[in-house]
Amino acid sequence: MDHSTSDCHLNAGEVDYESESNEVPEPLSVVDDELVPKVRMTFTTLEDAGKFYRNYAKAAGFSTRVRCTNRKGNEIKNQLITCSREGKWKSKISPTEKTNPTAGLNCPARIYIHTLKDVGAWIISKVVLDHSHPCCPSKAEMLKQHMELSMSIRRTIENNEEAGIRPSKTYQSFVAAAGGHRELNFIEKDVRNYITREVRNIPSKLNGYKGHADIEQEMSQVVWNSHSKDSFDRNWNDFLLNFGLGDNKWLSDCLWVYYADLYEDRHIWVPIYLDHHFWAGMRSTQRSESMHSFFNKYITRNSSLIQFVKQYDNCLGSREQAERESDAADFHTVIPCATKSYIEAQFQDAYTHAKFREVQAQFRGKANCITRLKNSALGYSVYEVGEQVSSSIFNKFVVTYDSFAAEVKCHCLLFESRGILCRHALSVLSFEQVSQVSPRYILERWSKKVKRRHTHIKSSHDEPLMEPRSKRFDQLVFRSQNICEFASESEELTAILHRAYDNVMAEMEALKAKRKGTSSLSHEDANLESVNELQSPPRIRTRGRPKNRLGSKLEKQIANATKKKKTKVLSEINLFDAASAAHSNCSQYQGHVMSYQFRVPGAGDNSLGV
Repeated sequence: MDHSTSDCHLNAGEVDYESESNEVPEPLSVVDDELVPKVRMTFTTLEDAGKFYRNYAKAAGFSTRVRCTNRKGNEIKNQLITCSREGKWKSKISPTEKTNPTAGLNCPARIYIHTLKDVGAWIISKVVLDHSHPCCPSKAEMLKQHMELSMSIRRTIENNEEAGIRPSKTYQSFVAAAGGHRELNFIEKDVRNYITREVRNIPSKLNGYKGHADIEQEMSQVVWNSHSKDSFDRNWNDFLLNFGLGDNKWLSDCLWVYYADLYEDRHIWVPIYLDHHFWAGMRSTQRSESMHSFFNKYITRNSSLIQFVKQYDNCLGSREQAERESDAADFHTVIPCATKSYIEAQFQDAYTHAKFREVQAQFRGKANCITRLKNSALGYSVYEVGEQVSSSIFNKFVVTYDSFAAEVKCHCLLFESRGILCRHALSVLSFEQVSQVSPRYILERWSKKVKRRHTHIKSSHDEPLMEPRSKRFDQLVFRSQNICEFASESEELTAILHRAYDNVMAEMEALKAKRKGTSSLSHEDANLESVNELQSPPRIRTRGRPKNRLGSKLEKQIANATKKKKTKVLSEINLFDAASAAHSNCSQYQGHVMSYQFRVPGAGDNSLGV
């Protein structure tokens, strides 16, 4: 009797494919014919067949998964391997609450493998090469299936973790050894996941407590939730009165002056005063918080010039790698829409994942808005949108819509300041039954299809300058790692590798002895003499007296006191040494006297025995 681990129906007619998702785009590259799976191809084992299809998937630019496996008892009879974007996965969580990227697009690409009776081999009986989505071979290495950590990589991660080296530094060492991010088939996230999963447990983190939490929370509400200048002035005064920041006796004068100065400078820091400028969600502190912390991962204040140049290349390489990872996620996955709006689908197709999440938050917030038409004339309408922010608080916004120019504007100025249509404008567009927004509301800077020219420029971190001997050494190490990993599977394979090492070593020593009489300086080594390595500039002593910082009076007093203390201690030590020396000399003198007073003068000696 045939027992199956899962219901597997392989008839093409029984699979429900959406017509619009079966449009096959033009291939981005041509795959070598030897890698393309064909009907009646045979393999020794099922693992060989799966590995062959995975190699083809990597060359074509997609990933695979085992769709179902049929068994008879404990023996596998057939297996269906499909593209990883096959099917339509539907989350149990409502899209209005949470949306995660999904890769399912009902892709029909697949192969069907079954075993041959009385032979033990495996044969491909069905092949579908067409996809319902574009494939990009240059981004295949970013897919999870094609990322792997070899045994040598895992051992290095474990050793570095025991030595207390951070995962980011471990990954940077791999990048430097490989010659760039593109040469690795894994990312920094894989290193961190391996450490978390295999090396150590995730430590529990305790949230800290902040003083004056109520004051900070209320101040944040006043600053960010004031939708007009008048409402900010009113809310600010209420904030000062509610917390006694105006005339409370226990508050110091400096605190009141601080808040007073904040209020006087409100036009340069309160968002409602700046929303008429486009700032794309950036902050005035973004440079110090983001850019400086980014470079602090690679360089310090004590870094030399040579270290700065090398680490700067590493910075650029990691920045480029982050963009490539983001582009790969945008290319291979899709975030489901939270609503049935065609406008949301328009933003889904155009924007990157990061920016579409911000837009999607506005579509979710549209559910809390109530739209009411105030007046309309000649295609120009004025709406009042009420937004419920809590059980008892409603904020009102005025939104205008011009049907002829297809232009919508809200007085919250979210689009003018951040480039995103607000929930109030989306509510009005939904009320007007608009199915597509004007292209002016879809900014090209956040498009997933934008082409960044700097990512196609070969830089110094793509091809590092290395000596020919170093390049040969790296190539040998790379091949030896794969051989050692394969040979470590059994004692027999390890013994074979040891014998091969002995034979190769004997052959190389014989060749080296044969060439011992000839000159060992090669042409490539001679050319290296003319190459000057980049070094830090030499230190040259300047003319005249060196510049010293003018110290304060307190610093001078401390220095003088320390100097006097050292002088006093040294004087006492010298005095003690002098006394000890005198006592020692006196003892020696007495010893000499005692030894000489018993001296007997010899014959002919006229001197007195002292």
